[in-house]
Amino acid sequence: MEQWDVIVVGAGNAAFCAALAARETGATAKAVLGTMIENIAVAERTGNLLCQDTGIPIYNVTIGRNVEVDGVALEAALRRGCERATREHPLRSSIVHPLTRRNEHTSCGIGIPVVRVGFSGAFDGLKIEMIPKGSGSENNSWLKMAIPAEGVDAIKTFVVDCVLAAGGRTCPPTIVGVGVGGTADVCVHLAKVAATRALGSHCDDPDGAALEAELSGAVNMLGVGPQGLGGDATAFAVHVEIAATHITMNPVAVNMQCHSARRASALVTADNVEYGF
Repeated sequence: MEQWDVIVVGAGNAAFCAALAARETGATAKAVLGTMIENIAVAERTGNLLCQDTGIPIYNVTIGRNVEVDGVALEAALRRGCERATREHPLRSSIVHPLTRRNEHTSCGIGIPVVRVGFSGAFDGLKIEMIPKGSGSENNSWLKMAIPAEGVDAIKTFVVDCVLAAGGRTCPPTIVGVGVGGTADVCVHLAKVAATRALGSHCDDPDGAALEAELSGAVNMLGVGPQGLGGDATAFAVHVEIAATHITMNPVAVNMQCHSARRASALVTADNVEYGF
C-alpha cells in the first residue's frame, strides 16, 4: 500500500467507436469516426496520449471488504503519483490557481487532484480508478431545478437541449451524464459519476436504466454527429444516476465526457495488484 506513486491512463474506446461507425449513415461522420479509431490505435501502439488535454485528474477510491486504509497517506500518495506522472510522462499540466491562473506544472493544486471515496461489498481490497476529465467536456455542464409537476418530460427536454447547446464543443461522440434528484450539489455530482461511468454499464435503478435507453436513442436523432459535423453518432450513450429528493423539487444535471473517455484502474488485494482500464 506504500508504493502508490504511479499513474496509468488508458487510451480509449476503439470498439465502441467501431460499433458507431458500423451504424453511421453519413459519409463525413464515417470518415471522422475512422480517424478517431486510428488515433486510438496509434496512441495504444506508441504508448502515447490520445488527446493533448489530460484534463483535471479525478481519482475514484472504492474501499472494499477486509482492508484497512490510512486515508491521509493514500491521498498524499495519489498526489505524488499525479505529480510524478506530470514530470516523467507526457501528462500535460493544465491545473492553475483560479484567481491568479498560476500553473505549478504538477497537475495539482488546491483541492486537485479530486479524490472521491466510496465503499463496496463486492470485493476484498481497495480499488483506485483514475479518470482525466478534459475541459472541453467539463465546460458543458448544466443544472436545472426542475418543478416536480413537470415530471420526467422536463428531464428529457433538458437533456436534449443541453446536447444541442453543446454541439461539437464536447468532441462527440460523447457520454452524456445525467444526474437526477438529491440536492443541487448531489445532483451535479451524480451527473459526473454518470458521465465517467464505464461504457456498457447501466443505472442500477430500473427506471433510471429505462430513461438511459430512451435518451440514448433520442440524442442520436439530433444530427450533431462526430465532432459536431453532422451524423447519427452524437453519443456513445446517455448514463443516468439518481438519488432520492425532496417532494417539492426535482434537480436534474448534465455533465458530458468526450469521446476519449480515458480511464485506468488498480485493484489492490492482500496478494496482488491488478491493473485495468
